[in-house]
Amino acid sequence: MSKKLWGGRFTGKTDPMMEKFNASIGFDRQLWRVDIQGSQSYARALARIGLLTSTEAEQIIDGLDRVAAEWAAGEFVLVDGDEDIHTANERRLTELIGQVAGKLHTGRSRNDQVATDLRLWLKEEISHLRSHLRQLIDVVVERASEEIDLIMPGYTHLQPAQPVRWSHWLLSHAWAWQRDAQRLDELAVRVNVMPLGSGALAGNPFPIDRVALAAELGFGDITYNSMDGVSDRDFAAEFLFWATLTMVHLSRLAEDLIIFSSYEYRFVTLADAYSTGSSLMPQKKNPDALELLRGKSGRVMGHMTGLMAILKGLPSTYNKDLQEDKEPLFDAVASLSGSLQIATGVLSTLTVNPAIMRAALTTEMLATDLAEYLVRKGVPFRETHHIAGAAVQMAELQGVSLSELSLADLQKLHGAFEEDVREVWSFERSVERRDVDGGTSLRAVLAQIVRLRRWLAGGEEG
Repeated sequence: MSKKLWGGRFTGKTDPMMEKFNASIGFDRQLWRVDIQGSQSYARALARIGLLTSTEAEQIIDGLDRVAAEWAAGEFVLVDGDEDIHTANERRLTELIGQVAGKLHTGRSRNDQVATDLRLWLKEEISHLRSHLRQLIDVVVERASEEIDLIMPGYTHLQPAQPVRWSHWLLSHAWAWQRDAQRLDELAVRVNVMPLGSGALAGNPFPIDRVALAAELGFGDITYNSMDGVSDRDFAAEFLFWATLTMVHLSRLAEDLIIFSSYEYRFVTLADAYSTGSSLMPQKKNPDALELLRGKSGRVMGHMTGLMAILKGLPSTYNKDLQEDKEPLFDAVASLSGSLQIATGVLSTLTVNPAIMRAALTTEMLATDLAEYLVRKGVPFRETHHIAGAAVQMAELQGVSLSELSLADLQKLHGAFEEDVREVWSFERSVERRDVDGGTSLRAVLAQIVRLRRWLAGGEEG
């Protein structure tokens, strides 16, 4: 007789190539812990309705504890025929406790079993990722607080635009990650739903209490349609959407820091712990940690696209195509976990070079402030914008900086210029003038820090 869970119908041998092609044990063994957890709770559910005696349930639960101990110790031995984690665990359970193990699968299908396993596993991983993400945000918030007075050039189109606080730039990334954290909490609710009890597609023929089973396994709800329950992978797709967007945000941080740490900028210096050298050029210090963050964003994005391509043409209920959901999900979780921790390490150890940041500020970046000076004198902004542009051109023609234009030069452009125009040429005043909520003033940046600290502490939303 075939040892396969599905082998009763078949008399011919399976092509050895098909055996390998069909097997998932090489990657779904990662689910061993949650598979055993789900099976133990299912055994209790069967005992509650009399399909297992209390003695049989204890035998199964104790036997599964022994199987788990073998996995935990690295002593579990896979054998031919262990095509997936469910088959492997049940086979070993049978070896340990005998034929009573065969009662465990009563009313259950690998279809609802694997969907449950995957959700249990992802629930736990989301908890870890949430912690890593909040730690990253916390590092940024504390660094912004400590270095709040540093001023640097702000850029649009990679061109120097206006002066900003270094802390304001840091927090711009923290807010993106805070949205990522909010989205993670929202999708976690949809992951936290139990499909166990859906059977292969038509439901469980025995009156197990699915609500009690869900509560024992820590789920917040159950699925309410068995066909949808076994085939739904929206939770996996949604997680990959989230993972992709979070990696995009990490990639943008990485790109900024790659530029800021380059020789031409030198705004920051990366710690040796997150840099590597060149095998040919001894002077090189390469931002490999940041480049890998940037590169892994494409990898995770590819996983999202791949899963969507798998799902788009599936007919109703379970199809073996769904076996391909695990590797992209497992790899995305690993990529996110590593990336969040590396980003935290980079940001907590890099050195800021304030003098170089300061030297990169030029009074041309205050051209908008010059236009705003005239606005305060009652001149319409469209006119002042043109006048400030003409002042920039005048300075270029004279070969001087914008702040070196004389009052007489400026008065040739408009009679509203007075001696107090000299106050425009202060980078500190420039950032302080933007004193709206969300602006670059000290008050506004401190308000951001307070809001994010409150959110991190579990208080009001940021």
